[in-house]
Amino acid sequence: MRWWSVANLVSNTGAWMQLTVQNLLVLQITGSAAATGLSLAVQAGPGLLLGVVGGAAVDRWPRKTTAAVSQVVLGAVAFATAALMAGDLLSMPVLLLLAAVTGIVNTIDGPATSLLGNDLVPARDVPSAIALGSVVHSSGRLAGTAVAAVAVGTLGTASAYLANGLSFLFVAAVIPFLRPVRGAHRAADVTGSGTTVAEAGAGPTTGSLPMRRGVRIRPAHEGGARAGLAYFRRRPRLVALAAITGLSSVFGRNYQLTLAVLVVGPLHAGQSDFGTVSTVLAIGGIAGAVVAGRLRKPSVRLVGALAACGGLLQVAAGLSPGLVVLILLVVPMAVVESVSDTAGATVLQTDPAPEMRGRVLGVWRSASTAWGLVGPPLLGLLVEYAGARGALVSGGLLIAVGIGYGALRHGRAARRPVRLDPVPTAAPATEIFLPVS
Repeated sequence: MRWWSVANLVSNTGAWMQLTVQNLLVLQITGSAAATGLSLAVQAGPGLLLGVVGGAAVDRWPRKTTAAVSQVVLGAVAFATAALMAGDLLSMPVLLLLAAVTGIVNTIDGPATSLLGNDLVPARDVPSAIALGSVVHSSGRLAGTAVAAVAVGTLGTASAYLANGLSFLFVAAVIPFLRPVRGAHRAADVTGSGTTVAEAGAGPTTGSLPMRRGVRIRPAHEGGARAGLAYFRRRPRLVALAAITGLSSVFGRNYQLTLAVLVVGPLHAGQSDFGTVSTVLAIGGIAGAVVAGRLRKPSVRLVGALAACGGLLQVAAGLSPGLVVLILLVVPMAVVESVSDTAGATVLQTDPAPEMRGRVLGVWRSASTAWGLVGPPLLGLLVEYAGARGALVSGGLLIAVGIGYGALRHGRAARRPVRLDPVPTAAPATEIFLPVS
């Protein structure tokens, strides 16, 4: 796990070096801000369209091999971009093609590397492992943006892509030496009295389910992408988690837009002051991930409560009378957001049955890409018509009220009496997906 954490720190540093200069590169080639948005959309598009398919592939293929190969391919794309830049051969069509390839590979690499990290620790330590990953991500972001400024100024823009390519190869070199804990990815066992199954269309592991006529058994990986969608849709915890995260992502979290406008607008501060705010956000994120590492069994209810608290802090930030007050509010905002994100990631990666986790992460990637594409334009319109303060206040209220209303409805539904219908004697044929070793 220590080697994996070091590899992820190197990879995140390289990734943020590339992200720091990527938009600048498009502007240098085309001189168009619209082209910059197009390149980002092309890279994000595969996550929206193929996320579920990529997750199904991760459930089907050997995890270490899948992660290593995807890292090598991503490294090759980064090296190719650096070489084309050095030879002054990089054009916008070629850049879009490379962005599309990166997006496609990421639909597989994301769930594969996430689940591989979880396999390196016992199940009880998975929340701590995810929290450690969040610390590494935030640290890599700080290091990557700082190193990118120095590297680009001395070696040129291509150096960021070269460094990112080397970081991918470093991760790929570490993966073969990783040793998952015994039984980390082992599927459910078959017992004498019945078979423990994960029913792809019915949600959670159902426990001991006696075999009966009309039931056809298939390995879980044969369920494919449709089974992942059905599984996700019929897990109320996952649906609620998606609703909470989507609401928070669309009307909050985009602080690079809202806080930037607030700082240079109503607060009459400069760009360097926004840099200070961004640094405080990053440091608060690291602190929140450390706090989240103490969580053992986070729940969707905890994620919702933290997200609602974050919405209220966002309202207070929108009403800040000055820069100092804003910075004081940004610290708890970042901590709450980080703990909420880490708790949500833990639920997402541990709640599903082991043989369905790749597909669940694939569904999540598609959903998160959707609200990631919708959020910034919608929030931009809100800032345009309501101003930075109005966008922060109204967005925070929507988050808090929406989560509160959902919790109220859930509480009422939980208090309703449950009606048990008799089980029919003759049931139609049902497909049950069995995990295989």
